[in-house]
Amino acid sequence: MSRVALVTGGTRGIGAAISVALKDVGYSVAANYAGNDEKAQAFREETGIPVFKWDVSSYGACVEGIAKVEAELGPVEVLVNNAGITRDAMFHKITPEQWNEVINTNLNGVFNMTHPIWSGMRDRNFGRVITISSINGQKGQMGQANYSAAKAGDLGFTKALAQEGAAKGITVNAVCPGYIGTEMVRAIPEKVLNERIIPQIPVGRLGEPEEVARIVVFLASDDAGFITGSTISANGGQFFV
Repeated sequence: MSRVALVTGGTRGIGAAISVALKDVGYSVAANYAGNDEKAQAFREETGIPVFKWDVSSYGACVEGIAKVEAELGPVEVLVNNAGITRDAMFHKITPEQWNEVINTNLNGVFNMTHPIWSGMRDRNFGRVITISSINGQKGQMGQANYSAAKAGDLGFTKALAQEGAAKGITVNAVCPGYIGTEMVRAIPEKVLNERIIPQIPVGRLGEPEEVARIVVFLASDDAGFITGSTISANGGQFFV
């Protein structure tokens, strides 16, 4: 029986690529999404991957959603915390709502998803928790104090939880993508991409969602059992830790 993988924000962009890549190597994949029913259903029809709708910023919704996934597919053994939002603003203009929305989804959402699954992973002496952070959680980004704080918090969470899971066969790792050619990034005006963004990337191009997905597939595998508490950067050389 194939292992069950749950990907939050798993029907679009990087999350969709991760969902497909995990399915392609034999996982039973569940893709969570928060709002766009049309896109989610189109993803389900195209890939055959079941989709489940809930908001990761709500602990209760996560408990209920995970229960539905496990009732349909079995215990979640691989969790990919990918769901994330932006509410960009310069700090002197940011509102408490913009701050809280991003923290609640991008940081609290990682707790809300991991906590209900953790005890089962401990009981089974196996688990993979992989969180998609960001280059901006590593280096910070003007106009993204909320986003950078949340994504940096994800890295601290990863390092702490890795120490708790290690003796129970659970690895906890993070991936920090740079500029990836998702629908959102490619919507940036071409002039801005070519003159302001891509020149900052030493390899001279945007990353592809599938390149991030391949990292996740490896971290989820048995071959990665000695890797935990790690942060893998995928940014084309834009920032080194």
